[in-house]
Amino acid sequence: MPAGGGCAWSRRSSPVVPEHPLVPVLQGVGASCCPGRLNFHCHTICSDGSLQPEGLADQAVDLGLEHFAVTDHHSVAALAPLRRRLAQHRERGLGVPTLWSGVEISCLLEGCLVHVLGLGFDPDHPALGPYLQGSAVVGKALRAEAVRRAIHAAGGLALLAHPARYRLPYHLLIAAAAELGFDGAEAFYDYEQGQRWRPSPLVCDAIAAQLSRLGLLTSCGTDTHGLGLGGR
Repeated sequence: MPAGGGCAWSRRSSPVVPEHPLVPVLQGVGASCCPGRLNFHCHTICSDGSLQPEGLADQAVDLGLEHFAVTDHHSVAALAPLRRRLAQHRERGLGVPTLWSGVEISCLLEGCLVHVLGLGFDPDHPALGPYLQGSAVVGKALRAEAVRRAIHAAGGLALLAHPARYRLPYHLLIAAAAELGFDGAEAFYDYEQGQRWRPSPLVCDAIAAQLSRLGLLTSCGTDTHGLGLGGR
């Protein structure tokens, strides 16, 4: 990461899982990192996206991404074909981004239905099994604390997705997530959902500032459901 600019390193206190290898990457997330360098929120046909996993991998290589994760809803089915396609690109001598395991899980936080991004976890860990069956769980397992525990048990990071998209104010949800031991939240997101992704002014800056005050990690992503990684 460069020493200056919108994707510069930031200084925050240690998150819940400080030794996780993804932490240094997320500590460097800024408003200009997505969609050209980092993308930790996108979807394939394995949930509600339009891209084949292989097509998404091709676009990630073409864009020159450095790190990315596919976060299909309650599924990691795209992970194996993504890895195979990236390996093919690597064998041809192309530079490929680092692929991290990812998933988007529904849960209840402060009585509000929200989404949690799990990143950098062991996809075969049994703790995550109930959350990778293609649909949301029910009962106590739906609670945000239970989801956070499962992601951490699998060695991953738990981040609140697009905090300003819910019926409760983002600052309340972020504070509640912090109390439950979440590692951070998605700070930079296009709430206007334009054709070309750009972080929404004011709200994203406010979210990033709150995360910094709390010593939490920041993430960014296009939340792509369509055919291009440059937008939603």
